This record gives sequence, C-alpha cells and structure tokens, in this order.
Amino acid sequence: MRKVVLFFCTVLFIVGLAIFGRPNTYDVVIKSGEIYDGSGGASYVADVGIKDGHIAAIGQLQPDADVVIDAQGLAVAPGFINMLSWANESLIVDGRSQSDIRQGVTLEVMGEGWSMGPHYGKWTTLGEYLEYLVKKGVSTNIASFVGATNVRVYAVGYQDRSATREELEQMRKLVGQAMQEGAVGVSSALIYTPGLYARTDELIALAEVAGEYGGMYISHIRSEGNRLLEALDELITIARKANVAVELYHMKVAGKSNWDKLDAMIERIEKARAESLKITADMYTYTAGATGLDAAMPPWFRVGGHQAWVQRLKNPKIRKRVLKEMTTPTDEWENLYILAGTPENILLIGFKNERLKHLTGKTLAEVAKMRGKSPAETAIELIIEDHSRVEAVYFLMSEENVKRQIKLPWVSFCSDAPSLAPEGVFLKSNPHPRAYGSFARLLGKYVRQEKLITLAEAIRRLTSLPADNLKLDRRGKLKKGFYADIVIFDPETIIDHATFEKPHQYATGMLHVFVNGTQVLKDGEHTGAKPGRVVRGPGWKK
Repeated sequence: MRKVVLFFCTVLFIVGLAIFGRPNTYDVVIKSGEIYDGSGGASYVADVGIKDGHIAAIGQLQPDADVVIDAQGLAVAPGFINMLSWANESLIVDGRSQSDIRQGVTLEVMGEGWSMGPHYGKWTTLGEYLEYLVKKGVSTNIASFVGATNVRVYAVGYQDRSATREELEQMRKLVGQAMQEGAVGVSSALIYTPGLYARTDELIALAEVAGEYGGMYISHIRSEGNRLLEALDELITIARKANVAVELYHMKVAGKSNWDKLDAMIERIEKARAESLKITADMYTYTAGATGLDAAMPPWFRVGGHQAWVQRLKNPKIRKRVLKEMTTPTDEWENLYILAGTPENILLIGFKNERLKHLTGKTLAEVAKMRGKSPAETAIELIIEDHSRVEAVYFLMSEENVKRQIKLPWVSFCSDAPSLAPEGVFLKSNPHPRAYGSFARLLGKYVRQEKLITLAEAIRRLTSLPADNLKLDRRGKLKKGFYADIVIFDPETIIDHATFEKPHQYATGMLHVFVNGTQVLKDGEHTGAKPGRVVRGPGWKK
C-alpha cells in the first residue's frame, strides 16, 4: 500500500511540474550589487536571494526567482533602524511611512519617555498598540520602549513628588509586563513634566527591571545644556547601579556657551565604556532640535498636566513670574528660550488652531513684532490661544560638534520625528526637516560629500549597531537566515532635500526597499505594500 501511495505522489509531482513548471529557488534575486553587510567590513560584489521573507543565500546565484533586480553599481545593505521615531501616531494616519521608507528605514523604534501603552489613550498595554498598528497595516517594522512617564502617571499622577514604595512596585510590574510583551527597554524624557519628577533611585529601579529581561534604559537626559555633564553622570550612575545597558537619546550639546563641553562629554562616556559599562548614543544630523514652546518655560507651573498649566498661564501673577524666569539665565532647569540665544532662533512649525496656522514657518521674533509684544509674552499667548504646547524648532547646536559626533563609533542615528508624506493632514504643519532627511543627509552630505566616515561604517551604525544594542533577533545584517529587510540605493546620488523653509520634500537616491522580503519601494516609488511586523525585545514571552 505504501509503495502505491508513493507511486501516485510521484506521478502527481511530475504532472504538477508539467502543468505549472518547477518552483523557483527564490522569491527575489538581487544581482551584482555592492554588498555592505552591516558589519562595517569591506564591501564586495555578490547576489542576494530572498525566500519566504528571509535571506536565503548570498553569493553567485542563478536568477531563478519571480523578481530579479539588477543592482550593478548600487549599494545593497540591511534596512536602516531609526533609533528614535515619533511615528507612533503618524503611522495610524498613514501606514506607508513614506518619508522614512524613502530613506531606507525599515524599523521604527518608538517611545521616547512616553509610549502608546501601558494606559495611554485606548490602549491598556503597549502590546495592544503594537498589534493594532500591524493589523491596521504598516510598511515598516515597529518596536517600542515602554515609557517611564506612562508608568509614573498611572501610579503617581502628574504631581512633583517621589513615588511611594507601593507605587514604585506597581511601576516596576508595569515595566515587567511591557518587557514580556516585547518592549525593547524602558525610556525616560527628563526635561518634560511629569517625567522630570522622577528621582534617580526611581529610574534605577525601573531600569533594573528592563535589564532583568535583557532590555536597555534609554534617556533624554535632564540637561543637554548648562548641566549637561551632571545629567550625563546620572545616566552613567543608572548604568552602573542598575547593571543595565544605557543609551543617550539624540546626543547634543545645546547652547553656544556650552559647545565646548563636547570634549568632556565624550571623555566621560568613553571612560565608562572602558570600565565595561554598556553606554551608547544616537543622534540626528542637524544643528536644530524641535519640541514645544513649553520647553522655554519653567517646569514648576506645568504640574498637573496640560489643562492645568494652560489655566495657570491665564493668571496675571503666575504669568508675570513665568515671564521673568523665561528671560533669566539659570542652571535650575533646561531653558531652551535662553539656550537658543535669540528669539530669531526659535521657528514656529506646528499649530492646532486654524486661526494660527498662518504663523507656521515664522520665527518667534517675527510673530512678536507683528503683535507688538515681547517674544516671551508672545510665546505664552500662543500656547493659550492654541491650547497646545505649540511645536517649535530651536537652533541650539554647532555644525562642528555634529560632525565630531558623527565620527564616534558608538553613535547610531535617528530622526526624532514622525514619518510623513507631503499630502493631506501632514501639510497642515511644518515638521523639522529631519523627518524627511536625517538618514539620507548622513549618506549624502556627511559620507559622500564631506567624507567624515566611510560608507561601510555609516551602514554599520545604521544597522547592526542599533540591532545589537537592542538585542534584536536576526535583524541588522545581510546574513543567511536573517529577515530580508534590505535597501538598494545609489551612493553617488542619495541626498536629502528637506529644508526648514520647505521641509515636505522627499529624499532621493533610495531605489528599492524590502521589508520582511516584500518590496515596499520600487524604482524610488512606494508600492503600497504594508508587510511591517512587531519587532520584539529579548524579554518577549510568546
């Protein structure tokens, strides 16, 4: 009987071949590309075969595939990892992630201080949000830290006080749950309320939990300006006492009077690394940051959340005090109004109130002159009228320091921005140009034009460095068995086009992008495919 079954199976197989043909060895073959495998080593010419969403082979391959791409003269690399993405809401609006995909980003890592769970909006847990986004459809892969701010708000609220022992234990449990759901670590943002109310011991306690699951602690430290070195010392203390890998979000030295602190900053980090502490950083490739106008105002009046502090600004006494503190140099809090140097260096880019949108793209100085008020008074009025923090760009850093940071081997890259498209609702405000250009700017301006680092090293820092830091499973390298997140671009033409005046402009030079083996960008145009998945951290429990 067994022989009869085998005979009929063989006949059916032969008939199938005659009717349908022999199945292809690969789904996609990328021919004759210059392979940059993500290791930082020398490139080489080879073919890459993709099968079932994974890299099946690298070498001299037969073009035995449904899709064959001629990559001769082009760079073939692992997909880029955006270490600080604010695409958490923009992907709900448009899952294509156009501004990032067109630069080669295949993984958005979200959650700076705040995350979309636990207990945020309609999501009870972070895992619920991540699964929701993938089910809705996204072109990039997604990952997230769990926000220390989330767990503090849930357990403590918006008050400026230490957590009780019971509250801290509740916070630790929430972090542990998020780590089991796949969070890559725990994050903090320590210049913003209520995150800045967390004391160092609280952050150590949360970082310990992330470390127990193999995750990292990542932070927008308490100061990037006047108290930069003290804030960095706190990060190093957390790394040491929590026995956890740590990363510095969007490394920078803010304010002209502080620019000379970069030497000491690098020295302290490299000394800690020499002591076997795992400390890394990420950065964007611009001399300006972007946040709200509230970052120009003292933190004490923001206790209780947004509604409360907007109401306080309407109180003449409180308003007078805020005005005085905004314009008085201090080391007590991170005053971006002072660090910018002048209101001409504060560019207004995002309003919610339709009656204020015509001010988009103007400086705070220009709007103040239009209104006949001081720039500080104007900032307060705009927050009240817009009933938002009002998005603004602050010119804070030096180009020389940006270049020096790019050369550091332990620094990866980010956009610190949503992923957008020059259409629809996204055109109602001006983003920082980093949303459209941070990665292409690295490869075009700083690698090709200025030759600060080699292309192989830049690709390592965009791929395997962040993947290894986050302990991601089979991501970040062109290697057999790894997920087929692959980019193909022209190293001679890739460049950013977005400017502060006209930020809604795509980068060019990225030709093909594959996410989990599915082509998302073809000949520089989006295919509409949304094969993105949740990329989970090492603590994930299925």
